[in-house]
Amino acid sequence: MIELDQMKQELAQYEQPMEEVRDSLDLDYKKQRIEELQRETEAPDFWNDASVANKKMKQLKDLQKTVDDADGLVTTYEDLMMLIEMGNEENDASVIPGIREELDAYAAKLEEMRLATLLTGEYDDSNAIVSLNAGAGGTESCDWCSMLYRMYSKWADKKGFTMEVMNFVDGDEAGIKSVDFQISGPNAYGYLKSERGVHRLVRISPFNAQGKRQTSFVSCDVVPEIEKDLDIVINPDDIRIDTYRSSGAGGQHINKTSSAIRITHFPTGIVVTCQNERSQFQNKDKAMQMLKAKLFMLKMEEEEAKLKGIRGEVRDIAWGSQIRSYVLQPYTMVKDTRTGEETSNTSAVLDGDIDRFINAYLKMEAGSAGRSGDSVS
Repeated sequence: MIELDQMKQELAQYEQPMEEVRDSLDLDYKKQRIEELQRETEAPDFWNDASVANKKMKQLKDLQKTVDDADGLVTTYEDLMMLIEMGNEENDASVIPGIREELDAYAAKLEEMRLATLLTGEYDDSNAIVSLNAGAGGTESCDWCSMLYRMYSKWADKKGFTMEVMNFVDGDEAGIKSVDFQISGPNAYGYLKSERGVHRLVRISPFNAQGKRQTSFVSCDVVPEIEKDLDIVINPDDIRIDTYRSSGAGGQHINKTSSAIRITHFPTGIVVTCQNERSQFQNKDKAMQMLKAKLFMLKMEEEEAKLKGIRGEVRDIAWGSQIRSYVLQPYTMVKDTRTGEETSNTSAVLDGDIDRFINAYLKMEAGSAGRSGDSVS
């Protein structure tokens, strides 16, 4: 059958890219490391240090998922090829829609894993700390902030990642004024670094009795969770540490018994907060870790800008500084201003379907790196 023959040819074209992805994942090493970690988990004293044990269990889980996904590509490829051949032998056209659906899903999974191999940055495999802050637009922006928070929560859930709220401040009337949360999972920072910037929403405001269109802005900052001791020296005179108790409706998201910590870094204006840990000391340690990570990433960006001869600019959370626009009225469209990637399915995006934008950014960055390498050679 012509349709099945065409799908067989399409599937065959994926065989070499599939093998290239598997080779780049260094599966032999990962399988060896899985065996080592499994032996360690069986030791009687494995759980003596719960913190170390949990990190090793997470590493084991992440490695196993990567290997399972890579092996799953081969299994799916072979199963699809067999289904196509059986359909041809039996001249059964009824199998075509099902095979088409599975073939599309296979192609999407292969592309997802291919893009994951591009995440070779020093901290791409780290967990991500995301900060959302409502900007121009008042209550409307606070509501938009809560919508973005939900979007990232849904995305993390679909990826099988875990999410932990570190700080949560309610809006005065509705929504969220600011929220900091950590998303933990394989390459979480590598994926979410593309989300850093200002997100713009256009819609009919539910808070405006006249039903006018309203434009709102929320800034998204993303830094990796860097566990190693960074070479960042913080002068005690450059910071102010405030202690306070979490309160308001946002308290449901964190441990109400905690003593919250806010650290303000005067030279840069960076403010970090943490209120989810069990004690004031733990909150302070986590907040200092966040501050060091932000200062480290800022230092790296400044050095990169100098190398490229680019003058950095400070952008307000307002007009003209957005990386992505979400338009709900008078038409529906989500468009990334950097890559040009767009979709009219705004509902799916706000329900966490943002991989198309993340993937487009990774492709753009990979292309840019390739062109840079070509120009040097």
